Amino acid sequence: MLLFLVYFLSFLLLFSQSFLKPKPTPKMGSRLWRFPLFFREILCLLAKKRKDLSQTPSSNKIVSTKFERKQEICSISLVDLPDLVLDCILEKLSAAELCSMAGVCLALRGKCTSDHLWQKLLKQKWSESIGVAAYTQWQSQIPPKRYLLFTERRRSKSWLFSTLFRFKSEMREKRVTPNSVMSCYLALETGNFWFPAQVFNRENGHVGFMLSCYDAQLSYDSATDNFVARYKAKGRSMIEEGIDWKRIRAPTVKTPANVLHISTCLNDLKPDDHIEIQWRKNKDFPYGWWYGVVAHLDSCSANELSCHCHESDTIVLEFKQYSGESRWRKAEMRRKGHREIGNDVDGFYGGIRKLSNKQEIEKWKQLWPNCTLE
Repeated sequence: MLLFLVYFLSFLLLFSQSFLKPKPTPKMGSRLWRFPLFFREILCLLAKKRKDLSQTPSSNKIVSTKFERKQEICSISLVDLPDLVLDCILEKLSAAELCSMAGVCLALRGKCTSDHLWQKLLKQKWSESIGVAAYTQWQSQIPPKRYLLFTERRRSKSWLFSTLFRFKSEMREKRVTPNSVMSCYLALETGNFWFPAQVFNRENGHVGFMLSCYDAQLSYDSATDNFVARYKAKGRSMIEEGIDWKRIRAPTVKTPANVLHISTCLNDLKPDDHIEIQWRKNKDFPYGWWYGVVAHLDSCSANELSCHCHESDTIVLEFKQYSGESRWRKAEMRRKGHREIGNDVDGFYGGIRKLSNKQEIEKWKQLWPNCTLE
């Protein structure tokens, strides 16, 4: 109470002096000079007494000291964790959460932009849709000596007056090379990158393209969670929208769509094997991959014990999505010296690829038409 009274009287004294007219400085021996000194001495004595009391140990201070130490232990920073623990935490985050975490500080930025974290996210979402060709095309489109910078807000304006060396060093720590896995993932998510892939049953399942797969350039639309495809034929581009994830796969071979695929499985083909074969309407169109199976020869009884179709030079391919009377039902190939065969009426057949993966076979069966095609 006494301390409050002293502070209140000092405040009144200072407040009254601020509104009074300036007067000549009193002499050292006058009462007006001694009046502030009296309060100053009282304040010094009270402060000294308070300091002496604070030096004596008390139970409240011991409890508060323990609480402060406990609070210091609990306030461990995220970057102080071991690298293994921090990596386990960051692996649980989504792509958006990693981007937010990367803007916290320089230490977390280096962790959150590392390739191994984004490689896992890329594999989880895009492994079945993009392949090596897409990543190679991504790297070829990147101009040299170009960097993506993180933008962050600063609370003070003193950084404007920093030295040029410090500014360059900060920029060097913030930049992320555009050929990183993170930049590739973000470009795919935003739809800025048209990547090569293959589309099943193009043109929304048109009858003329049932159980086929064609090369295209795709762009992702995050608003609809679908894709936009761009096909090339006769020098023109055709756009198809609304393509879902089930109709997309990564290119299975490195052979371009307008080049004959060199078949290496012809000698191993036998009846009931699942295959994909190149086919195009005419030589101005690119190849598409069509699903079929190897059938028995007409002279064979289809008995497994007496079947010798695998020893014949002739291979019969059957496309069971067409009716038995359709001219697209069967096609014959030669094992030796196989090249593109066909004409302008029936189209041209190209290279053959044997399907050994059960997942690929199941993918084709899921796309099977509801009715037999003519």
